[in-house]
Amino acid sequence: MKRKWLLAIGLALVLTMVSLCGCTQGATFEGAISSQQEGIWVTGKGEVAAIPDIITLRLGVEAQAASVAEAQTQAAEAMNKVMAALTSNGVAKKDIQTQYFSIQQVTKWDREKEQEVVVGYRVTNMVTAKIRDIDKGGVIIDAVAEAGGNLIRINSIGFSIDDPSRYYEEAREKAMADANAKAKQLAKLAGVTLGKPTYISEGIQGPPPIYPIKMAEAPAPAPPTPISPGEMEIILTVQLTYTIK
Repeated sequence: MKRKWLLAIGLALVLTMVSLCGCTQGATFEGAISSQQEGIWVTGKGEVAAIPDIITLRLGVEAQAASVAEAQTQAAEAMNKVMAALTSNGVAKKDIQTQYFSIQQVTKWDREKEQEVVVGYRVTNMVTAKIRDIDKGGVIIDAVAEAGGNLIRINSIGFSIDDPSRYYEEAREKAMADANAKAKQLAKLAGVTLGKPTYISEGIQGPPPIYPIKMAEAPAPAPPTPISPGEMEIILTVQLTYTIK
């Protein structure tokens, strides 16, 4: 009988402790949710127009022949000429980087055999080249097109800024001012007094787009290629949480 009483008391104590723990965890969870919902949350945006000072070209050569060796030879010779055209026009070797190289079979469908047959091999060698003298962009495009001949491939052109830090600083100031103005207006509309920021997060827009360039396989004498960098939009956003006094 005594043993049954001890078991009953022990079970009651265990149930009481579990209940207390559950209440504590629930209170903590509710407190966390409540703390996240307190205050005034705003997002500020800053935009700055900037003129690009770097051109990034994605270009290379593509050769096709009956054998791998022949295709490689043609591609190597053409690429050497393209590299020479880049460096002789002021593009530094450190600004030229191989991005893609492949050797692939070229096949066609044989109706008699009812299967794919190899008819040759294609060698592709692509690089990116940074042109820091943006005024020479068109001249360099023309130079590599002439150097690569029928094997040249120019896939895309992109514009960027070498040191965008000063533009980000200006955009950041505008974003913070925008967020602060929104928070003050919300506090006024709600009839409360705005406190200090307790949370700040920054976001930056992704890299600028790359624009494709279409060129004929056989370049013909023509006026210099016109290149217009235009303007870039530097966009920065901030998220802030203000306390309510």
